[in-house]
Order: sequence, then C-alpha cells, then structure tokens
Amino acid sequence: MYIPIGGDMAVRDSSIVGIFDLDNCSWSHRTREFLSRSEANGEVVPVSDDLPKSFILSSEYGMNRVYLVQFNPATMEKRSLTP
Repeated sequence: MYIPIGGDMAVRDSSIVGIFDLDNCSWSHRTREFLSRSEANGEVVPVSDDLPKSFILSSEYGMNRVYLVQFNPATMEKRSLTP
C-alpha cells in the first residue's frame, strides 16, 4: 500500500522506517548531523515548497530517503492507518 505524502508523491508503507516531528527532533545534535549527512549524500527529497513540519525516513532496495513533508506526524500517521 502507498501513503500519499503531499504533492504528487507517495511512499510504500513497508519502506517507512519512521515519521519524525522536525520541531521536536531537530534540537538534537545527532538528528541535525543525520539530516546534514543525508543532504550531502543526496538522500533528502523536499516534497513541497512549504515549510516542512516532519520528515519521513524510508529504506527501500538498500537506499535511504528522507522526505521533508509539510504535514505534521499525526496527519501522516492517520494516512498510514487508513485502509
């Protein structure tokens, strides 16, 4: 099953490792380091031009992707639980 993450993009639910709130996670130096490293490796995908509220970490076929989405994590969780 695919989960719509905004724009015209969707992510396979089985590939999602986690959905993280940027406001709560970005204060940690480890999270900032992870996001900086991911951006340097070309793994960050901005979904929209709006200010991101959360990021989705996915891993599929040995490739990691970090999707910056404009929705909060609660909204993304509801989308993942919808049949």
